[in-house]
Amino acid sequence: MNPHIVALTQKIEALEAELEAELAQTRAELRVGLERGRAVFEEEILRRHRELRTRLSTYILKAHPLVILTAPVIYAVIIPLVLLDLFVTIYQAVCFPVYGIPKVRRGDYLIFDRYHLAYLNAFEKLNCGYCAYANGLIGYVREIAGRTEQYWCPIKHARRVIGAHPGYAMFEDYGDADGYRKRQQQLQKDRAKSVEH
Repeated sequence: MNPHIVALTQKIEALEAELEAELAQTRAELRVGLERGRAVFEEEILRRHRELRTRLSTYILKAHPLVILTAPVIYAVIIPLVLLDLFVTIYQAVCFPVYGIPKVRRGDYLIFDRYHLAYLNAFEKLNCGYCAYANGLIGYVREIAGRTEQYWCPIKHARRVIGAHPGYAMFEDYGDADGYRKRQQQLQKDRAKSVEH
């Protein structure tokens, strides 16, 4: 692997850790605490949040008519999302153990915590849950697909890939036949070891 690419990947990981630290600082400034994995606010902050909640009737009455008309189209996407979730979860459960690929924890991607926010009305909470599910599911599916690609075809594309999964940077370069064959041989050795154990 190209040492410069490895160094850049390490820098990206360090920047991600720095970003997470900054986000934690922002949460602290907003006086958000975590207890048993759940966000909690001070009573004064909760009171202010409740004051800022838009009544459900006001929220619906002030909605643009086109927003109301397009809502069924948005919510209809839940059907293919649930089917994708089901099929990808079954795929991972059946195939990953056979190939020795570590499973992706679904709970690391599907996070539903916005419904605890007192400044959201019921409809806003529903919308936030929908978006959390859709985006979390896409992240979950992306990671499963990325691990599959890493196992079967860890070769970069000739063109730049927008939004590549985290493991992509460590793939063999496009056209590096020797690197690819060496990786395949190592993978076969690793598979043989895992079968022995």
